[in-house]
Amino acid sequence: MKTLTVIVPAHNEEHGLPATLRSIAAQSVPPEEVIVVDDGSIDRTGEVAAAFGATVLRPPRNLGSKAKAQNYALPHCHADLVLAVDADTVLAPDYIERVKPAFDDPDVGVAAGNVQTRFARTPWERGRSTEYLFGFHWHRPIQQLADSPMVCSGCCSVFRRTTLAAFGGFPERTIVEDMDFTWSQQLEGRRAVYVADATAWAADPETLTYLRRQVWRWMAGFMQNVRLHLPRLLTRKPMLATWIVVALLEILLAPLWWATPLILTLALHEPVATTMAWWAGSELLLTVPALLYAARRRRLPLHQVLFNLPFVYLNKAVNLYYAWKAMVVELIMVPLRLSHGLLVYEKGR
Repeated sequence: MKTLTVIVPAHNEEHGLPATLRSIAAQSVPPEEVIVVDDGSIDRTGEVAAAFGATVLRPPRNLGSKAKAQNYALPHCHADLVLAVDADTVLAPDYIERVKPAFDDPDVGVAAGNVQTRFARTPWERGRSTEYLFGFHWHRPIQQLADSPMVCSGCCSVFRRTTLAAFGGFPERTIVEDMDFTWSQQLEGRRAVYVADATAWAADPETLTYLRRQVWRWMAGFMQNVRLHLPRLLTRKPMLATWIVVALLEILLAPLWWATPLILTLALHEPVATTMAWWAGSELLLTVPALLYAARRRRLPLHQVLFNLPFVYLNKAVNLYYAWKAMVVELIMVPLRLSHGLLVYEKGR
């Protein structure tokens, strides 16, 4: 049986950390050790972690990113596997038990489960819940069937320690270490695995301010990885490259799709109500079946899922703005040396 160490990077997480550590302690297959990196906290993060029996590491200064905090802990890990958990993420009691078997395949370098939202109180959290339900029950299973997941979620990924160490640790060259490592492993001929039955719940941004920070980081990081990896992926991992190209096309064409009702109204001289009905019907046809399936899989009340659906368009508007901004900055301005790109890691909540 492979041994496992949990790393929890934490900066000012005294309020969210207890739920995370309780979920780790309740695992049906417990880890051998839990390491909390108290990364420059000015609250009681370290004391809270110690009260739960975790090994607490305190860097001499705030390291500035999740990857750097995780790398600070990596030399202290001696287990076969390393599970990186965000300090505001809660694991299902059987999370480790369900993910561990993926590493029976020696080619697997990283694996992660199904991430859902912990809270659905604000419009932004409700929109994110719809995004996660759709993505983790539609996109991820298809990518897994093609053996080419786009990302093993950094809030709950398990890594083969020797592979991670040989790579140089958690990558710090981009602002999103999870996607960077997922793509890098597949470029090196190893496998990344999505484990659909392993569930984790993440606390997502509850305000527009924090959502903007998180989405800007995610989109900038995606484009950084496109710039860094896509040319080699086209020849060495074409299926993964296909998902990436499709994602880029969706970003490019999204404004056209959103403007479709107006375009059809002007071109066909149809009433706005007619073109809007056609557009909304198409949106529902593309979205609702996957959400119905996800609701059934997760045993969620259907009315709750449908009630949250309209809020996803608020999130989509934020996503699209920062996707275009990231595309311009990271794929055009950085190569032209007009910008350094996004270098500073900002928490999303």
